[in-house]
Amino acid sequence: MSFHVQPGELYALLGTNGAGKTSTLEVVEGHRRATSGSVRIFGKSPKDRRAVRPRTGIMLQDSGFSPDLTVAESVGLIGRLSGRRDDIDRVLGIAGLSRKIDTLVSQLSGGEKRRLDFATAAYGGPELVILDEPTTGLDIQSRDALWAAVDRLRDDGSTVVLTTHYLEEAQQRADRVGLMHEGTLRREGTVAELTQSPPSLIRFALPPGAPEPPMVGALNGAFHIETFNLQEDLHRLLDWAHDAGVELLQLEAGPTRLDDVFRALDAD
Repeated sequence: MSFHVQPGELYALLGTNGAGKTSTLEVVEGHRRATSGSVRIFGKSPKDRRAVRPRTGIMLQDSGFSPDLTVAESVGLIGRLSGRRDDIDRVLGIAGLSRKIDTLVSQLSGGEKRRLDFATAAYGGPELVILDEPTTGLDIQSRDALWAAVDRLRDDGSTVVLTTHYLEEAQQRADRVGLMHEGTLRREGTVAELTQSPPSLIRFALPPGAPEPPMVGALNGAFHIETFNLQEDLHRLLDWAHDAGVELLQLEAGPTRLDDVFRALDAD
């Protein structure tokens, strides 16, 4: 596989379980040796720790902090090891951990540990921030707060590389998306580029005893209509429902979503 991330982008690397996303990022981070080819960050090999590490923040799926250190000590330690400098209070404020500054890592909840992971990645305002499943285990409010913090990093000029199983996060935020499957990069582009080729979708269900609609596509009582003329076909369907006095249940209509493209990877 081969991909390139431009400065200032938020690039989302997505894929099925076992597709190779984390392994790819571990090569980029210098934690795993590439089987072939080359990797360059800022024009340098990721093995050149002195050149690359101070400019890169990394949020792993599980960072394995020492349980006997406090939150502040953990952030400070990562800062010293990476060669970055920052104000610990400021970073913990961004991560929503100001009240936990003197709390031992062993006493944090799972969501608080994820926020600590993010704080260590954001420490020093690095030029490149790699986020591997950053919102796993977070409640909705914590997810929103983390993305607000990511937005601030981007406003300050950071480039972000992301993996996530929450496809709506990538659809809403990524400048470009790479879709991996079985160790290869199958598709790449903006969300608009990835979703413009497949047909739009109309989904609905009918109450028991309703007449057949003017479209085919029923599956277990639900209707899944693919169309390249969304407005015309939706208008036709709504007119039919009005004339027949039928309520369209669970009606959804719109362009193809990123999760539809994602599901189609198995069929490629």
